[in-house]
Formats: sequence, structure tokens, C-alpha cells
Amino acid sequence: MSDISINKSSAGGYFALATTSILWGTTWVASKVAVEQLPGLQVAYIRQFIAGTIFISFFSFVKKLPLPNWKEFKIIFLMSILMFVIANGLSSWGLKYLPTGLASLIGALSPLSVVVIEWIFFKKRNVSALTFIGLILGIAGVGFVFYKNMFSKIDGDLILGLSLSIVAMFSWSLCTVFLSRNKIGLNPYYSLGWQMILGSLMLYAIVHFTQQPIPIKEITSKSWFAIFYLIAAGSIISFIAFIYSLKKLPPAISSLYAYINPIVAMISASILLAEKLTLTILMGTIVTIVGVYIVNHSVKRDQEKIIVEPEI
Repeated sequence: MSDISINKSSAGGYFALATTSILWGTTWVASKVAVEQLPGLQVAYIRQFIAGTIFISFFSFVKKLPLPNWKEFKIIFLMSILMFVIANGLSSWGLKYLPTGLASLIGALSPLSVVVIEWIFFKKRNVSALTFIGLILGIAGVGFVFYKNMFSKIDGDLILGLSLSIVAMFSWSLCTVFLSRNKIGLNPYYSLGWQMILGSLMLYAIVHFTQQPIPIKEITSKSWFAIFYLIAAGSIISFIAFIYSLKKLPPAISSLYAYINPIVAMISASILLAEKLTLTILMGTIVTIVGVYIVNHSVKRDQEKIIVEPEI
């Protein structure tokens, strides 16, 4: 009976892993659909405000958790800027100008920039040759995808999209490094809810000062569907499935979602959005994923696993 229970538990973990991989991959497509009508920052703040309200309401009224103390709030505030204002906000904005697959591939480079940040700012000199090989492969793969398929189409919008996506990816990496050095005792989902609420309020102010948001009553049903998919699939179901997979599967297996996400994003964008998907793009993607895999498994930093990819 115990063996049967273990097998069922593992099966549930693999199902949760598949759920996480597919849903987080498809959120890139949902974001692309939403930013067709709305400014990317507006999509981000609507999504964050609704999802954050759900998390905070559950843990405040059902679980009866107290408000964060001042020390916890300072960490939450900084994380809300790095993770939700800059990382999620700018990646949503950048999707306005980039193909879904390329944007997701840039997001997958996060562990590479973690290594660079620690090497430059924290004087981490124990970077192995294997890590450098992974860095080179990861960057080369993205460059290959970009050069072979978009080099002739360079314009101001493309440069803006690339810049926003790269800054977003670096911000997620900074958040990863910050979290590894600053532990917070708060329930992670409760903390996440507060980060979302604070991030949404800051993004709301930024949008109304820098862009022209679409009035709520003018948002199309197509855009609302995409936003609610981002909330339900990306911010709630996927997170629950991810935590479950972490509990039921070894870390090396539960982290595989990050290497599957860009492929899911590219395939779903090709099917649903008619974005170009060629053998060249797939080859560049595979090279990038191999590079990220090498980096993520060659760097041992205080026995802590690097967060491999931001969720869009």
C-alpha cells in the first residue's frame, strides 16, 4: 500500500509539473493578446490588483494572518518594485513590440544574469568554466534567434521591446539575489499578495502619468478574457501546482518547468497568434535552454537553487 501511495504522490507531482509548465508557458500568449488593446503597464496593474486582493483576502479573513510588521513591509515594498513594477510591468510592456517566443526566451535568461550580478557586484569569483560555457550558449542562442529572424526588421519599437524585456529580466534576477540574502518569515502567498497590491498601485500611478490608459468600460471582452486567464491560470492555479510539485518531486525535476515554458510559449503563439515558428527559431531556443540548464546546475551558491525564470 505504501508503494502505491508513493506512486500516486509522484503521479500527482508530475501532473502538477505539467500543469505549471503548460499554464505558465501560455501566459505569455495571454499577455500578448491583452497588450494588443491595452498598454502593457495597465494589463499588469489590473492583473496584479485583482490577484493580490484575492490572496490578501484569503489569508486575512480565512487564515486570520496579522498585517506585516515594519521590517517585513520594507522587504515586501522593495520586492514589489523589483518583481511586479519592473519585472512584470516592463515584460508586459515589452510584449507589445516583440514576438511572444523571443520575449519568453529573454525571460528564461534570468539565471545567467544572476551569475553576472553576483560576479560583478558581490565578487563571486568561484564561477566555473562550465558556467561560462552555459552563459555563452544562452546568449548565443537568443542572438541566433534574433539575428536570423528579425535582424532585417530592426526599428525603434523593436529596440524598445528588447530593452524593456532585458531590464525586466535583470530586475527579476536582482530580486532573486535579494531574496537569497534577505529572508522574510511571512507566508509566501500572503507576502505575494501584498507585493501585487503595492505593485499595482505604483503601476497605476505610472500609467496615468506616462501613458493613456484605456477606460475600464472600453476594454473588450477579448482583453478581459486574457486578463482573467492571467489571474486564474498564471497567478493562482500555476503557483498552487508549482508548490505542490516542489513538495512531491525532487528539486531537479520540479524546476524543469522553466526549460519547457519558452517552448510552450512559442508553440502556443504559433497556433493561436500565427507567429512564425521555424527550425532556426527552435534550434536557437534549444541552444538557449541548454545554456540555462548548464548554468543553473553548475552554480552552487550556499546550496540554494537559482530561480530559473520569471512568471509573466
